[in-house]
Amino acid sequence: MIQDRRVSFASDGRLLVTDGGLETTLIFHDGIDLPNFAAFPLLDDQQGRAALRRYYDAYAEAARRTGAGCILDTPTFRASPDWAAKVGYQPTQLPGVIADAVSLLRDIRATWEQHGVRIVINGAIGPRGDGYSAAETMDGAAAETYHLPQIQAYAAAGADVVTAQTMTHTGEAIGIARAAARAGIPCVVSFTVETDGRLPDGSLLRDAVLAVDAATDGAPSLYMVNCAHPTHIAPALEVGGDWLRRMGGVRANPSPKSHAELNESTSLEDGDPVALGEQLGAIRRSFPHFCLFGGCCGSDSRHAERIGLECRAG
Repeated sequence: MIQDRRVSFASDGRLLVTDGGLETTLIFHDGIDLPNFAAFPLLDDQQGRAALRRYYDAYAEAARRTGAGCILDTPTFRASPDWAAKVGYQPTQLPGVIADAVSLLRDIRATWEQHGVRIVINGAIGPRGDGYSAAETMDGAAAETYHLPQIQAYAAAGADVVTAQTMTHTGEAIGIARAAARAGIPCVVSFTVETDGRLPDGSLLRDAVLAVDAATDGAPSLYMVNCAHPTHIAPALEVGGDWLRRMGGVRANPSPKSHAELNESTSLEDGDPVALGEQLGAIRRSFPHFCLFGGCCGSDSRHAERIGLECRAG
C-alpha cells in the first residue's frame, strides 16, 4: 500500500493542499519555544506530541471540509546533523527521530482516512544553512553525502515522498535529488525566491530547474516554490518555456514582506487567508497541471482551508 502511494502521490493530478507554517504556528499561536526553529524535539514528550497532533488534525479537518487531499510534513525540517547538534542531538539519533515522526503521521493518516481524507506523508528536508541566504552553498556531491542518511531514514520509515524545501541554490538540490534516487523514494525540489522572483543566489527559477534536471537525469518528481509571497513568485513563473511542465506547485507565505524583513519581525505575519487563497487559486487557473498548493511561514489551517476551496474551484 505504501508503495502504491509513493507511485501515485502526485501523478494523478489530484489537488493536494500542504500543511502550513508548523514552526510559526507553534511559536506564535501555541507559545512554544523552538530553539533554532527545531520542532522535532517535541516528539520526545507527551505534551509536545499533543501539540503536534493538534496542529496536524487541524489541517486534516480543513481537508475534510474542502474535499481536497492533504500532504503533511514531518516536523523534521531541522533534523539534519548541523541543525540537530545545535539543540543537543547526535547524528546517530536522527534515524530514530525521523522514524518517530513518520510513525506519528501514519497514525494520524489512519484516523483521518476513516473520514475519507486522503493524506500523503512528506519527509521535510530543510537546507543545511540559512534558507533565506545563499552565502553558504554546497556542491552536489557534498550535499548527497550530507543528506543521504536522512533520506534513507525517511524511506525506511515509510514516508511517501521527501521534499527539499527552501532551496537557495542548485548544488544542495542536486545532492538531495541524487540521494533520494539512491534511497528509492520520490523527491520534490522546492526553491525559494526573493521579491524579484530570483533565487537568493541570483539565479532564475527556470535555470535552477533545468540545472537540477540536467545533473540528475530528471530525478525529481516535480518542482515547487515555497516561502515567498505569490507576488514574488509570479515573475519567476512568467518566464515561459517547457520547463514549466516540471513545476508542480506553490507553497506561499501570506506576508508580502521580504526574507530580510521577515527575519527581523517579532510578530506573526499571517496576512489574509482569503487573499492568499485567491492568489493561489489564480495561479492554479494559469497552471492547471500544478497539483500541490499551500501556505508556508505565518500560515495556518485557516489559510489551508481557503487555499483548498479556491484551488478546487480553479
